[in-house]
Amino acid sequence: MVIKPLSAAILASALAWSSSSALAQQDDSAQSPETGSALTTLRAERQAAEARDNARLANLVDDSEALESALAQAQEKLAAARERRETLEASQQELNQSLAEIDAQRESAGGDLDAVFGVVAGSSGELRDELNGEWLTLGGAAELPPRLEDDAILTSGQIETLADSLMGLTAETAKVRELNAPVAAANGDVSDQQVVRVGNLVAFSQGQLLQRQGRDGLLAPAGHTPASVAEELKAFDAGNGNVVPVDPTGGQVLQALAQQPTLWERFQQGGAVGWVVVVLGAVGLIIALFQYLYLTRLSVTTRRQIADMDNLREDNPLGRVLKRFHAFGAGHAPEALEARLDEAMLAEQPRIERGQSLVKMLAAVAPLLGLLGTVTGMIVTFQSITVFGTGDPQLMAGGISQALVTTVLGLVTAVPLLFAHTALSSRSRALIGIMEGCASAVLADRLENDRVASDATDAQVKRHALV
Repeated sequence: MVIKPLSAAILASALAWSSSSALAQQDDSAQSPETGSALTTLRAERQAAEARDNARLANLVDDSEALESALAQAQEKLAAARERRETLEASQQELNQSLAEIDAQRESAGGDLDAVFGVVAGSSGELRDELNGEWLTLGGAAELPPRLEDDAILTSGQIETLADSLMGLTAETAKVRELNAPVAAANGDVSDQQVVRVGNLVAFSQGQLLQRQGRDGLLAPAGHTPASVAEELKAFDAGNGNVVPVDPTGGQVLQALAQQPTLWERFQQGGAVGWVVVVLGAVGLIIALFQYLYLTRLSVTTRRQIADMDNLREDNPLGRVLKRFHAFGAGHAPEALEARLDEAMLAEQPRIERGQSLVKMLAAVAPLLGLLGTVTGMIVTFQSITVFGTGDPQLMAGGISQALVTTVLGLVTAVPLLFAHTALSSRSRALIGIMEGCASAVLADRLENDRVASDATDAQVKRHALV
């Protein structure tokens, strides 16, 4: 019987376990007294486990029938596993034989079948790759053909499926479909919206052109939809128009429009220097406007004064100059009269030419500030190139574009300031010329009257002397 040797082996194992336990106890007794309490607890638990194992071992040695039953069950499982292995090996041989027969059939069919399979597999794969992100698959109206594996067997059904897919996709290119699809907003919120798809050309929702993003092809508004295009899309969606704008470049034009900043965005690229330039330009234009209105009013009042020289008024420079000149009195030398007249006109000239020097200075400073902003922007651009290199041309182009914005702002500010300065100068010179002409005429009349009066006085003196 096999039971006795097995029982002896079990007993030997039990004796070995008992001896190892005794040695472990001796080793434990040699430990330091610091870990005595912990070792005592572990030793008690181990002794209890050994007692249970010894009792179980004794029961198994005494119960020979249980050992024979366990051995018989193990032998039955072994026999069943061997039988299953033989069955699987036989099935594998049959499958290998069937595969060899199929390969032989494919080889006997010649190279035409392989060529047809290559064309079908290649066409289906290319079709899926090209149309995976196209608008034709939106809404599930048309399905792409399945991708064929290299070790697959070509069947007539696969060819029919490919043909049906091609016909369905071709039919969808001439249809306009209206469907509900999830659309991601600019803030990341996804909501179902009504989407209009025009063949494989364009898709839009609520007047905004759509584009597919990510591997899942989630719909999202394009970067920038022009206002005119949005109006035409809304009219087409409402049934009031029959024109649909299409990007023939496959989205490149939309990307270019998205990258093209608006006027406000372009102005913000100027930074702090751009704000300074614009503020100074606005201040200069406001000063020029108020001064021009002041000179216009002076011109009107001066013309009124010229029309009525007998009634001198204080609301115009000519009247004030002539009043000061007449207040000087008579009996003065011509040089003194001319000096007084020049003094009166010089007193009025600062009011007439007020603000012109400031406008001229701002017109000259604006381009210099713009150049300053450009230089600082170029410094930042070259620092970015130092860090990231020159591998990305868009990085350099974007930095240079932003740097040149301040120069543009400086020139745009300087040009109207120069025109304003020219207008103020011409208006003030014309007004001063009118004032000088009228004052010279009054001075000439005054000198002529004084000369006539002097001649009359001399003649009268001579007559008295003769008498």
